[in-house]
Amino acid sequence: MHRQTKTWENSLIWLGAGISIAEILTGTYFAPLGFARGILAIILGHVIGCSLFFFAGLIGSQTRQNSMNTVKNSFGFRGAIVFALLNACQLIGWTGIMIYDGAVAAQQAFHLAQWFWCLVIGLLIIIWLWIGVERLGKLNTVAMTLLLVLTFWLSWGIFHHSVAAPVIGSHLSFGAAVELGVSMPLSWLPLISDYSSKAARPLQATLVSVISYGLVSCWMYLIGLGMSLLAGQTNLAKVMTASGMGIAGLLIIVFSTVTTTFMDAYSAGMSLNAVWPRFNGTVIAILTTIIGTVGALCLPMDNITNFLYLIGSVFAPMVTILVMDYFVFRQNSFHQAYNVLNLVIWLLGFIAYRCLMTTDTIVGNTLPDVIIVAVLCLLWRGLTRVRQDSKKKEAD
Repeated sequence: MHRQTKTWENSLIWLGAGISIAEILTGTYFAPLGFARGILAIILGHVIGCSLFFFAGLIGSQTRQNSMNTVKNSFGFRGAIVFALLNACQLIGWTGIMIYDGAVAAQQAFHLAQWFWCLVIGLLIIIWLWIGVERLGKLNTVAMTLLLVLTFWLSWGIFHHSVAAPVIGSHLSFGAAVELGVSMPLSWLPLISDYSSKAARPLQATLVSVISYGLVSCWMYLIGLGMSLLAGQTNLAKVMTASGMGIAGLLIIVFSTVTTTFMDAYSAGMSLNAVWPRFNGTVIAILTTIIGTVGALCLPMDNITNFLYLIGSVFAPMVTILVMDYFVFRQNSFHQAYNVLNLVIWLLGFIAYRCLMTTDTIVGNTLPDVIIVAVLCLLWRGLTRVRQDSKKKEAD
């Protein structure tokens, strides 16, 4: 019997997820919008993304199912394999990206080889996995307190002492910026139930988790935006050096990478264990870390925008179907092999998202795609009900 996690423990887990170099670097992409419009796009994107994030976590917390088991409720126990594999692939990708970003930043701050930092970060993630999410309480408290203090220091260095000329990147529309704001919470969406399902107080833990992550994630984006517009830099290590952070900057880089990437690797194990129970989740998580470390050593991972959009196109329609089935239709397909209808609607939603990427809506791609998928679900339910009523009349 697993120990139920306390609400504050869930909050700390998601604080750690939000304090991320990848999120800071994504924030630098918002510079072409300027400060005021950049902040507006960040907030709007996070409101959309975190709303979906909340409902996904609430399903898991109320049903006591991890993320991929909740997917079985809508797509069937074999249909969920598709999403388990897609989720595992994105988590392996995130593991590699996070280790790569952490190693690059650490190497720039402290001139040891990048491969050395890849190995150090990978090893620390494996130690975190070995300790386990249910035994991280006190250690996580210490780590999060340290990271929060250091992040306040970094923020002060950017927003108080910044005098350099702004760095403006290529053109970015407001809608595209909103979608980048949506993308990070959406990338965590297939993971939240892995943690909320263990919470002693489901609703409170889910709400606190989403608020903790959402606020800290906005903060990280804002640091990235401030780096570009105020500090005149997109190089995090140089900003930390200019702020006089020294070894403290290294601690931010390494521990924020470990606390975030640990969740990716852990949930990769949970994801595959949900559809293949004979696989040991911790072993899979450690293998994910090893594969991600190798990828970080061998592959360039500097621009992740296309990766973020791919995540959105896969998981935005998926979670919309989960929400409609659980909260609106009260339907459960857990014990059937496939729910073909939902798989078809998901595919149409995926295609719609990719088509929406060729247009420029002020609210990005995710919200219109969610509306399209929800309408498709409602239309099909309406047609099904009409057919059933017609058959009843014929029988009478």
